[in-house]
Amino acid sequence: MNLMELLPPVYDDNNTMEELQGILSNKINHVAADFNETIDQCFVSTATDLLSRYEKIYGLTVDVTKSKEFRRERIIARARGTGTVTKQMIKEVATSYSNGEVEIIENPSDYSFRVKFVGTKGLPPNMADLKLTIEEIKPAHLSFTFEYVYNTWKDVANMTWNEANAYTWEQLRSR
Repeated sequence: MNLMELLPPVYDDNNTMEELQGILSNKINHVAADFNETIDQCFVSTATDLLSRYEKIYGLTVDVTKSKEFRRERIIARARGTGTVTKQMIKEVATSYSNGEVEIIENPSDYSFRVKFVGTKGLPPNMADLKLTIEEIKPAHLSFTFEYVYNTWKDVANMTWNEANAYTWEQLRSR
């Protein structure tokens, strides 16, 4: 912010006023930046320095070697997983890790459920941590499995061999 822009034109070309407003503008800009940083720390999705505090609040192990984005996902998943465990809660937790649509398929006859990743082809990132999070929030008597979606030959049949040759097998499966 440049405070000189807020003053009437009579102060234009006034060196004393320009110097004073320059000093004040600099101070105000620093205060505004510090204020914005403080506000960012109040929300898990933008926090950086306070991630360890949020992890402790939610009973998570603090691991500063993990990326900030990963730590945020884990905190958000734990926050969503607080309270009575429902199908919707597990779906929201899985969605927060996979960044894609998820279906939860219940199988009451054998006390299990399946987490099917329908919005992401292939193996989503952070599967090990998603598994740990679901283990922490699900009722102890339930087991679960994951189901992934891949391309089949039918899905890539319209590609020529030269087009397909530009990809690895794994890329073709999850493209």
